[in-house]
Amino acid sequence: MTAPEQTSSNEPGPLAALRVILLLAYPVLSHVASLRSEGMWAAAALAGLVVLCLLKPLASLRPWVWAVVLVALVLLYRLGGSSAAWMLLLAPPVVFPLLVAWGFARSLLAGRTPLISSIVQALHARAGMPMTEALERYSRRLTAAWAVVLTTLAAINLGLAMSAVPSGLLAAFGIQPWWPLSHEQWSWVANIADWGLIGGFFALEYAVRAQLFPQRPYRNVFDFMRQMAQLGPTFWRTLLR
Repeated sequence: MTAPEQTSSNEPGPLAALRVILLLAYPVLSHVASLRSEGMWAAAALAGLVVLCLLKPLASLRPWVWAVVLVALVLLYRLGGSSAAWMLLLAPPVVFPLLVAWGFARSLLAGRTPLISSIVQALHARAGMPMTEALERYSRRLTAAWAVVLTTLAAINLGLAMSAVPSGLLAAFGIQPWWPLSHEQWSWVANIADWGLIGGFFALEYAVRAQLFPQRPYRNVFDFMRQMAQLGPTFWRTLLR
C-alpha cells in the first residue's frame, strides 16, 4: 500500500460537510452577536464552536462527550442573558491562532520535521517528485513565518479584546481603555479582517513560491488545495500530534 493510500479520507461526507458549515457559521454568528450586542447570539456562536471541537467523538456516540456538550449548551443558554456570553467571544480569536502557531513552532524543535516540510514531502511523494535542499530550506522558513504571523495575529486580537467596550477585558475591571472600540469594531477585525490577513499572506506566499519553484506537483492554487484535501484526515491528525 502506498503512502497516499494510507492517508486516504476515512471521514464520512456528511460529517465533513457539517464541520465546514460549523466552521463558516462561527464568524457569522459571532459578528451578528457583536452587531446586535445580544448574548443569545453570542451563546449560539459559542455553542457551534463547542460542537465543532467535539464533532468526531459526538459522531462516535460516546456518552461522556454528549454529556459534556449538553452541560456546555445549558451553561451557554443561561449565560445568553448576560454580557458574559459576549465576553467569551473575545477568547477564540486569541486562543485558536496561538494554538495553531504553537503547532507550527513546535515542529521546528530538534528531532521534528517542520510542519510545512511534512506537507510538501507528502505532496511530492504523491507525484513521485523528489524534495530539493532549496525546497527543504524554504519550507522550514515558511513554517517559522506562519508561526510568527499567527502569533502576531493573536497579539493584535488580545489588544483589541482589551480595548473593547463596554464588555472588554479592561472594562470588566473598571479600567478605561486608551483606545476604546465598540463591539462592532472589534468584530470587523476579529471575525472578518483576520481571515483577510491570513488569506492575503497565503496568496502572497503562493505567488513567491510559484516564482521560486516553477516545478511543483500541482498546476495552480485550486489544484494545490484539492491535493491538500486529498491527503486525508489521517494525515492531518498525525501531522498535528
